[in-house]
Amino acid sequence: MSIDDRTDEVLDETLDAEWMDQRTGWRGVWNGIFLRMIPKVNWSFTLGSATLFVVVNQFITGILLTIYYVPSPQDAYDTVLYITNELPAGWLIRGMHHWGATAMVALAILHMLRVIYYGAYKFPREVTWISGVMLLLITFGFGFTGYLLPWDQKAYWATTVGTKILEVTPVVGESLLRIARGGDQLSAVTLSRFFGIHVWVLPAVLLSILGIHLYLVIRIGISAPAKREE
Repeated sequence: MSIDDRTDEVLDETLDAEWMDQRTGWRGVWNGIFLRMIPKVNWSFTLGSATLFVVVNQFITGILLTIYYVPSPQDAYDTVLYITNELPAGWLIRGMHHWGATAMVALAILHMLRVIYYGAYKFPREVTWISGVMLLLITFGFGFTGYLLPWDQKAYWATTVGTKILEVTPVVGESLLRIARGGDQLSAVTLSRFFGIHVWVLPAVLLSILGIHLYLVIRIGISAPAKREE
């Protein structure tokens, strides 16, 4: 390829990029996300990014698991066994999802503790803090609803105890318990309800609030550790 041909090719690419930027503003988005100034921080400030990485892992492995998982009392446990023992790389996918859930909770809590320690919840980041607290609660919701899905003895009785806690809520406790279980006892309705919440409701809410949270982090920035006065 001659120099003139290479020059024409670069010019065409520049014109295409300019055409796209005029209609989408992608350069502003790129600069705002990837070229923004970040203060000098320590490794504890990577906990948010680590949590986001685990969230992506949970979405990918969760989607793969739903291809074979059947949310019914007759088939749930058998499909989990099939995924773990017979499906090629199924043990790996389930293991990544299982331990990813634990890592997601741990990292989210550590991230929250870091924010508290450095006072990053103060002005002008109050809304960022509120959205972060909501994300932490959603993370707990993922853990609670996902725990029942294998439908083994441990999951059954742990969920029985967990939902029983709702009953101590004043006035509406009994109603909350029946809503959570879909009846007086854990049943096929409970399993189906938890599965629907786990794979549809919570992911939709998580993505919505996560989008707001990331926008605020990019828009306002992160708080750097206070420097010692010399």
